[in-house]
Amino acid sequence: MGPWLDAFVATFGMIGLGALLRRRLLTDAAVWAGMEKLVFAVLLPALLVSSIGSVNLAALPLGALAGTIWGSLAIGTLLSLGLARLLGHGHATATSVLQGGIRYNNLLAFAVTGAVHGPAGIAFGGIATGLIVPFVQVVITIVFALGGSARPSPWRVLKQMATNPLLQACAAGMVLALLGGPPPGLSGLLRGLSQGSLAVGLLCVGAALTPGALQAQPVTQLLTGVLKLLVMPLIALGLARLLGLEPLGLAVAVLFMAQPTATTAYVQARGMGGDAPLMAAMITTQHLAAVVSLPLWVLLLAR
Repeated sequence: MGPWLDAFVATFGMIGLGALLRRRLLTDAAVWAGMEKLVFAVLLPALLVSSIGSVNLAALPLGALAGTIWGSLAIGTLLSLGLARLLGHGHATATSVLQGGIRYNNLLAFAVTGAVHGPAGIAFGGIATGLIVPFVQVVITIVFALGGSARPSPWRVLKQMATNPLLQACAAGMVLALLGGPPPGLSGLLRGLSQGSLAVGLLCVGAALTPGALQAQPVTQLLTGVLKLLVMPLIALGLARLLGLEPLGLAVAVLFMAQPTATTAYVQARGMGGDAPLMAAMITTQHLAAVVSLPLWVLLLAR
């Protein structure tokens, strides 16, 4: 449980530090706006290139594991958008409900699977990341692109997908994986930038929080949190059993689906026109709830 506790302490510590810096030291909003752009355009793409580029594509189990993950994400997408519609939300808020419903915290996912299943769990986690990230980014990019137009233009959707730094990073990571991984030198550079993405992204989340942020749209936060932390892993568990996924793959798929939403979802909401304050609130409340829900999922899988 040591790595798991370290991950949570680091997460909440940096969020709290970001809130403190925003109010005491770096009070200029332009500073944080620049940091958010840096994370979205440079640091987070480096994290994706590094993680996906290190995956052995020849070992990808594109059968039951892919079916479990992609099936869970597809069902989660429909449930998230249906929930936003049921609650009467507009497009900006709906995109944040979607991100809160299907994205996951990469840092916590690897920490938990590594602590519970060791190197084999981390290896499967890399495969899961290669399956999750492109699917999620394509879905989110399309949903963002469809906003604000009665008859969305296919060209607009394709253009926004082609210029999305995160999708470009996924493509670059796949190319590097096919070539055997990042070469020496580039690997170290990507690793350094990747570490920066987690730290700076968490600071930006903390800086965006206001005293009343956690009280914003409590019903939406509660229902989205239930969907992400309880319903999504249950869907993954059912699909994994239906498809006959081996025990380790099943455990990793369920644990990845059980993670709270990505802390970088806030940066993407800010960069692409989502409801950023609600996204920041969801990130914090889901991580608080995950302190209880994640150990329960670990215990359930152990049985």
